[in-house]
Amino acid sequence: MLAAAPEGYAGGVQADPNGRSSAQPYGIVAVASSAGGITALGRLLGGLPKDFPVPVVMVQHLDPRHRTIIAEVLGRRTALPVRLAAEGDFPEPGNVYIAPPNYHLLVSAERTLTLSSSELVHFVRPSADLLFESVAASYGPQAIACVLTGTGSDGAMGAAAVRQRGGTVIAEDPEVAEFKGMPGAVVASGVVDFVLPLDEIAPIIRQLVEDSRL
Repeated sequence: MLAAAPEGYAGGVQADPNGRSSAQPYGIVAVASSAGGITALGRLLGGLPKDFPVPVVMVQHLDPRHRTIIAEVLGRRTALPVRLAAEGDFPEPGNVYIAPPNYHLLVSAERTLTLSSSELVHFVRPSADLLFESVAASYGPQAIACVLTGTGSDGAMGAAAVRQRGGTVIAEDPEVAEFKGMPGAVVASGVVDFVLPLDEIAPIIRQLVEDSRL
């Protein structure tokens, strides 16, 4: 299912031509970006309300040689608390957790956050694929995965895992993304539920999460 704006979307129960469905409320939003991502993440987070009822976990490819201030930068653009993820964090609703530079961020079976310095995946660490795969395993149909601007193809395999477990996949429209590599790879994989311009992504995430709780 591809949609620009799901007019009349009923929420609560999702279905596709293959019969996938879920009546469970969404429990987490996982977001990945690379080149151009700081601006894109700020715009996405700025569209989420301060009472957003689920946690947001993020991978942004960062230069590991330098201290990052990404949490401070994004925190100025959103009403949600933003922090670098730490080992053992329990992702709280309405909070944003970002993978620290040079660490993979994963969600454990107990739904706590874990950090790993294991080998690079597709030449990057943190890896969107690993985050999405862990979210798929932990949350199944309660997961939303979102891929924004970036070069390369990180996130495509992980998005497929989310989709296979009944979750929902959103991609920034590669035709208007600042860098089309990552969202284009996800779209090409055929696992995307929604392909949207950047400024339409936060509204659909809000609608999906809110409607799943009706």
